[in-house]
Amino acid sequence: MNALSRAQQAYAAASAPVRTPKNIEYQVISRITRNMRDADRKGRAGFPALASALHENRQLWTLFAIDLSGDGNGLPRDLRARLLSLAEFTQHHTSRVLAREATVEPLLEVNTAVMRGLRTGAA
Repeated sequence: MNALSRAQQAYAAASAPVRTPKNIEYQVISRITRNMRDADRKGRAGFPALASALHENRQLWTLFAIDLSGDGNGLPRDLRARLLSLAEFTQHHTSRVLAREATVEPLLEVNTAVMRGLRTGAA
């Protein structure tokens, strides 16, 4: 190993992106949303994968609701209320998708809107 490669290794860790809570939330929502979209595109054959992704999404929104309900949450009160409403919608609509009474599209739209908010700093 020469000096250049050792220097590159030493500084590689320093140039790694900072993982903030917002960044982590974005990555998790993005992964789950992508999984839901990919499974939905497979139609009936993708339903087991869709059910799994929906379960993950439901768990995520449950965690969001718990955090949003806590006294330590620093978001503005009106934003917390709107996000709690989305969490409730997500729970209800997921049941309808699993019963094959509704499409997954509204859940994809909700997650995409939240990701957009995380990226712009609105959330």
